[in-house]
Amino acid sequence: MIKLIVGLGNPGPEYEATRHNAGFWWIDALARALKVQPAMERSYHGLLARTVVNGQTLWLLQPQTFMNLSGKSVAALARFFKIAPNEILVVHDELDVAPGEAKLKLGGSHAGHNGLRDIHAQLGTDSYWRLRLGVGHPGDRSEVVNWVLKKPSLDHRIAIDQAIDRSLKALPHLLAGEMDRATMLIHTSKPPRPKLPRPADSVPPQTKPASDAEGPA
Repeated sequence: MIKLIVGLGNPGPEYEATRHNAGFWWIDALARALKVQPAMERSYHGLLARTVVNGQTLWLLQPQTFMNLSGKSVAALARFFKIAPNEILVVHDELDVAPGEAKLKLGGSHAGHNGLRDIHAQLGTDSYWRLRLGVGHPGDRSEVVNWVLKKPSLDHRIAIDQAIDRSLKALPHLLAGEMDRATMLIHTSKPPRPKLPRPADSVPPQTKPASDAEGPA
């Protein structure tokens, strides 16, 4: 059963509405539904909330380390509270899934996602659950960093928000360890097909972030 849900993103208002923060959006929606307010916990390098659902303790975490150091926050909390990797659900943006769709999986490659890459390294395993929120692909690999650090079009943001709302309905199954039922509920939903972004939706490319250890991508 899931005891810790982690939403990935970058701290700061400049990143708040960008595609890379889709995991933060999911935690924000869950926190509203559960009527809790995550607060900064420096011991775990993130915004953290603890609640009880159906008699079970549930932790909500938004690492504040920037994306490529997400594992520092996740591992610190998991080690202290003895939460096993397969009791962790990481919610993140997914390039290879269309906006409006979500996919649940256990384990597997980080596929170049720097948040997952660091969680792999800090936990020492890939055997944790992921909820992949589709943000679509720019179609050009060289544009990926710029794409995830930009705001989605209005159509895409609406579709992503709808996917968040639908996937939240699987929470009781996730907490009960009914992962097959959660997967079926999340995967068999029929999201509206978002419109392709128009040229007018694009904005000038942002400066590529520095490649040092602490950065947004």
